[in-house]
Amino acid sequence: MTPTTPDLAGLAATLTELLGERGVSVDLATRERASVDGCKLSPVISAKLPLGLADIVAYPTSAQQIAQVVAAAVRHGVPITPRGKGTGNYGQGIPMSGGLVLDMSRARTIVEVGDGFVTADAGAVLAMIENQAWSAGQQLLLYPSTAQSTLGGFLSGGSGGTGSIAHGVIAGGPFVVALDVVHATSDAELVHFEGEAAQPYLHNYGTAGIIARATVRLEPLQEWRAFYASFDDFSQALSIIRQVGDLEPTPRLVSADLPTLADALPSNAGIPKGRASLRAILDARAVAAAAALVESVGGVVEDVRDGAQEVMRLSMISYNHPIEWLQKAYPGTYFHVEVGGDALVERIDEVHAVYAGGMLHIEAQKGRPIGMLAGEYESEEAVVAGFATLAELGVNTHNPHQWYVDVEIERTRELKAETDPQALLNPGKLPAPAPTSAVSNPLMVSGTTA
Repeated sequence: MTPTTPDLAGLAATLTELLGERGVSVDLATRERASVDGCKLSPVISAKLPLGLADIVAYPTSAQQIAQVVAAAVRHGVPITPRGKGTGNYGQGIPMSGGLVLDMSRARTIVEVGDGFVTADAGAVLAMIENQAWSAGQQLLLYPSTAQSTLGGFLSGGSGGTGSIAHGVIAGGPFVVALDVVHATSDAELVHFEGEAAQPYLHNYGTAGIIARATVRLEPLQEWRAFYASFDDFSQALSIIRQVGDLEPTPRLVSADLPTLADALPSNAGIPKGRASLRAILDARAVAAAAALVESVGGVVEDVRDGAQEVMRLSMISYNHPIEWLQKAYPGTYFHVEVGGDALVERIDEVHAVYAGGMLHIEAQKGRPIGMLAGEYESEEAVVAGFATLAELGVNTHNPHQWYVDVEIERTRELKAETDPQALLNPGKLPAPAPTSAVSNPLMVSGTTA
């Protein structure tokens, strides 16, 4: 029976016996570090901190131990907030009800790299999985722009990233083969789901079950190149970004930015200061065609680099990362909104005018471009007010400045009623009813919770 009052002391003692003294912490500094994720990317959420403080932090080292820790927390009536490496940007990993932070970053075993698949524990880092896949002549179908995030975090909180042009996003796509999930029961163990049965556990922040191990799909390794081009004007890059994204073999990534980003980045010969830039991860067979497109609009191919490190480095100047670089260069200035649609290309001046200091980071995708529209931060109300204007321009938007599950909400709520009857899994992230302000013209891009 679950106690009506959380038994924190009892849980700490149980976990110390299970994991050893180095596997559990009640130290204040440790608890504070474990209680904030990458949400400082959002000035809206930053203004609301602190939003919660862990009472205990546990560090299981295997999928089996993750299940044992969850079972112990349930028996002691303690809320459980799962955490990978804390790279998520919007507060989904903050323990809003206190209790236990389940840090899975030490459960990082890569169990098997097989023909067309890899199985790993939740804390395995995506960059390490990709490296092992490359060694076996294979590659992940996709990985997040924050390549140092964890597999469990990516599946629980992410959406897409490098590889999404060809393979779409995590949920509903071909990426996930199987999951081993832990439900919030007093005798919790690993529960195996394959194919469609695994889908309800993706992108719900561990509110209905904690992913402890996953099998994801690999494909044959391609010969990739990190491609850098620059332009006098951003409009030149915009004019070809959809064509570069449509090249065959399909690129893994295509990004473009105004000169403002080049000026904010560390020195890089491929991204000269004062110039608009386009970066892409291209199959070697597509480099010549990409170069021809760049030169056809007056651009310059600055560099073409090979090697796994160069490809990974380029990934980390995509999706949310340009916003992070702008914030480092200009502290306290920028916020962003996730956006999508052809209007990003065709009505760019109007899109930029929606927010003061507006500037678009754009990503090619099959069917439509997506991106991050940055602006100078004034208030949460001003951010939200821009959504209607963007909708009038034909731009789909997603408000990233909130921590709620905002896709398949009813499905998650129904599942949680079965798998988490005491409502102990990541409290505060699945409101009832769902907030009407959470989403405007829902758009899934690349949110990378880890």
